[in-house]
Amino acid sequence: MGGFFGCTSKQDCNKELFYGTDYLSHLGTKRGGLATLNKDGFHRTIHSLENAYFRSKFESDIENLPGNMGVGVISDTDSQPIIIHSHLGKFAVVTIGKIANLDELTQEAFSQNVHFAETSQGDINPTELVSILINQKDSFKEGILNAQTKIKGSCSMMVLTDSGIFVARDRLGRTPVIIGKRDNAFAASSESSAFSNLGFETEYYVGPNEIVLMTQEGIQQVQPPGDEMQVCSFLWVYYGYPASTYEGINTENVRYNCGAALAKRETEKADLVAGIPDSGIGHAIGFANYSKIPYMRPYVKYTPTWPRSFMPQNQEMRDLVARMKLIPIKEIIKGKSIIFCDDSVVRGTQLKDNTQILYEYGAKEVHMRIACPCLIHPCEFLNFSTSRSTLDLAGRKAIFEIEGTESTDLTDYAVDGSKKHTAMIDKIIDRLKLTSIRYQKLEDLIEAIGLPKKRLCTHCWDGSSHF
Repeated sequence: MGGFFGCTSKQDCNKELFYGTDYLSHLGTKRGGLATLNKDGFHRTIHSLENAYFRSKFESDIENLPGNMGVGVISDTDSQPIIIHSHLGKFAVVTIGKIANLDELTQEAFSQNVHFAETSQGDINPTELVSILINQKDSFKEGILNAQTKIKGSCSMMVLTDSGIFVARDRLGRTPVIIGKRDNAFAASSESSAFSNLGFETEYYVGPNEIVLMTQEGIQQVQPPGDEMQVCSFLWVYYGYPASTYEGINTENVRYNCGAALAKRETEKADLVAGIPDSGIGHAIGFANYSKIPYMRPYVKYTPTWPRSFMPQNQEMRDLVARMKLIPIKEIIKGKSIIFCDDSVVRGTQLKDNTQILYEYGAKEVHMRIACPCLIHPCEFLNFSTSRSTLDLAGRKAIFEIEGTESTDLTDYAVDGSKKHTAMIDKIIDRLKLTSIRYQKLEDLIEAIGLPKKRLCTHCWDGSSHF
């Protein structure tokens, strides 16, 4: 998915930039980058995060990044920030999101005799494409609006210039952007949790398609927000850090609400409730508090040598690392009926492995309770699940087994309690060797978040959201 952090200050802000960006490490695993600006010009550093974590790669660079303005990024895709020389002047750009029509926009640029530098993966750098769209206009405001208008999918950005940092949220607000304030400094971040320990207080939530200019003196609205928003619901379910708040709604509170909603529908008797670390824990606490079933930890997460940002790109290695991080406690598992809460089931491979371990350690029953509906549509708007084919999704694989073909009409499968939905769930239970599994109803998830459905992106569950 990716995340970014920007800072403007009346003093050097390189340390705030370093720590603020580090707090976003859970949002991406491939590249990290920082760029600052002072009277001597731009300073930049970029490192791979595939074999280590952010802090170890960038700590030695801090003193070489002086500046009272800067931007940082954690990226799942391309190397960023990029620095551009153009008729608008020299500027640096960072982006997050997914440009669904990247190929179309690239061909349009080729038709205008624009060229691209090849990335190390041999692909077009999406952030470079964004800079080209910005440079098609005569001002940063018009250039950013040009990019937001032409891009399908989502693209939030920060543009570091001599005048300040232009902070722009994607057209439908799928990814959040929050402004923080402290004495003599302002910050913009994908996550409000990056603010607290740096002394910032949340000042403003940037709206969909809105542009603000952030300087050492404050923030100035350059383009007002649009009326339509489809913020990603999965932020509250999984992606977001527990301490973060989006649209005024805290992530951890939503997870408690999700767990309570699942508990209201519970029919099984169990000895304990547990959460798959880490993002399943909030859901499990909400479930346990409502159901009065004891919350316990049959799995604990080993973190000293497994940094939170370290996760290989190779899927086989990802599965191995995910398993190695979790250590089961036999004394709590043996002979018990356990309700496990988790944020979601994507492919189900890791869950199947964890279930097998539980049975090996003597679990009597394993009931899974999932905080969101069954994923049956690949994400079209962010970088969640983009490396997986449609049939890699546990729900779609089950549908294929039922239909014998890749069904295009998934409407009934998305309706909790329908015959097709029940058949899909039975297939998932059988393949994952669970005693039972129950997914959250979409209407219960929407109520747990507290925003109207029309303001939320729910595409991966019901296919309803649009470009």
